Amino acid sequence: MTHTNTVQLASVRVLTEDVEGLVRFYGLLTGATPQWLTEDFVELVTPSATFALSHPRRVAFITDRTPRAAANSSAIVEFLVQDVDELFTRLQAEFGDALDVVQPPTMMPWGNVSALVRDPDGTLVNLYAPVTAQGVQLQQQRTPKMLP
Repeated sequence: MTHTNTVQLASVRVLTEDVEGLVRFYGLLTGATPQWLTEDFVELVTPSATFALSHPRRVAFITDRTPRAAANSSAIVEFLVQDVDELFTRLQAEFGDALDVVQPPTMMPWGNVSALVRDPDGTLVNLYAPVTAQGVQLQQQRTPKMLP
């Protein structure tokens, strides 16, 4: 008998020295209520997965490769949203000039409107919504499914 090991993305965790600052940013972005599991570990449960934030000390490695907060330069955290322009405007209103805008809302060749910003620690964050028939079709083949 062949055993199938189903693997699902359950959570992404970002390490930060400024847990409260990133909770403020991602709490506004996701609309999720922060669930403080400890003073330095927080989960934001979204409809598709959990987004977690913690201080690096929460990850106890005994190695010379201890993870470092605010050192990401190789990943983009992507959020499927209903209205990119509305969320982008809310982030601008809340954070003003402190919001690091990499790309304002822009139509992508595959049919998504996409805005790229950096969180307070510098992690790239993509906010996107499929708006053309091609973009909608692409998203329908993926998880999470578009919310009504």
